Amino acid sequence: MKKMRIVALLLAFIGLLLIAAFIYYQYNISPVDISSNANIEVVIPEGMSTNNIAKTLKDKDLIKSEFFFKVYLRLNNVNSLKASTYLLTKSMSLDEIVNDLEKGTANEDVIRLTFREGETITDYANLIAESTNITSEEFINTTKDQTLLSTLINDYWFLTDEILNEDIYYPLEGYLFPDTYEFAKDNLTSEEIIRTLLDEEESKLEPYKEHLMDTNIHSIITLASIAELEGVKDEDRKLIISVFNNRLELGMNLGSDVTTYYAFNEEMDSDLTSEMFNTYNPYNTRSSEMAGRLPVGPICNPSISSIEATINPEVSDYLYFVADKNRNVYFTRSASEHEAKVQELKENGDWIW
Repeated sequence: MKKMRIVALLLAFIGLLLIAAFIYYQYNISPVDISSNANIEVVIPEGMSTNNIAKTLKDKDLIKSEFFFKVYLRLNNVNSLKASTYLLTKSMSLDEIVNDLEKGTANEDVIRLTFREGETITDYANLIAESTNITSEEFINTTKDQTLLSTLINDYWFLTDEILNEDIYYPLEGYLFPDTYEFAKDNLTSEEIIRTLLDEEESKLEPYKEHLMDTNIHSIITLASIAELEGVKDEDRKLIISVFNNRLELGMNLGSDVTTYYAFNEEMDSDLTSEMFNTYNPYNTRSSEMAGRLPVGPICNPSISSIEATINPEVSDYLYFVADKNRNVYFTRSASEHEAKVQELKENGDWIW
């Protein structure tokens, strides 16, 4: 009799656990808010972990539990969630949400544009033309519109009248922050893209606002854009900026080939000529007439790490640097040391050209 009572109690306990588990399961798969049909944008990038996907969904109040979301995936043998941009609602059940993420049911009304560090406005314009109904000419013309530029200078503290210099190819070059952005496909305009990128630039520069307001912002962005293309590693960029600062203080020209490429609209893998080096252009820092001067403006849109390197450069006595074919950078203090390093790289087959 006693054993039967224990068995009965055990069965009752198990039954209660099963009921509790069922209630818990049903609660967590049910919608967060059955009455809410508002679209919530969710971006799942390539390589995002299950933990981060769960956190993203919970942060947007689309699921009730990160833990249960991961348990649900295991119970239902869901092994892969697809990277994409989704519009989800709180009225969707967990079944529906996971079904969308598993099948990659993307939001077709959203355009994703990825602008990369070191790209120019012409690169941006070509990408926009490939992905939207905006032509490259339209976008570039908008970036040069004087009325819009005057408005933008008033709206963004980091834009100054220096961008209006008539020698500058593209007034907003350097200021359109490189990143991945999502835009609604319908009625997308060049100005919307420009302002979105400027908003992000402002967000990234905000921690340095006090410092930047006490210096020449345009010069900082210009130097950062050169360092972006000259160096790969952050520590190299800080020393590259140090070299440039030292040369400017001594009245030397920067001697940066990447500025010559930009000045003459040449591809980075093309050959530069002595005629190009010796031809004056307000961007061409190889020209002797540019001694002690920065280019008239940025030559690309730099990363925040390059901007930070320019704000807080290394202090050194280096005056020269050269990169090998593997993008390793070598710094020297004199012209003779520099030439010796170049010769060494050539002899070892490491010369970049």
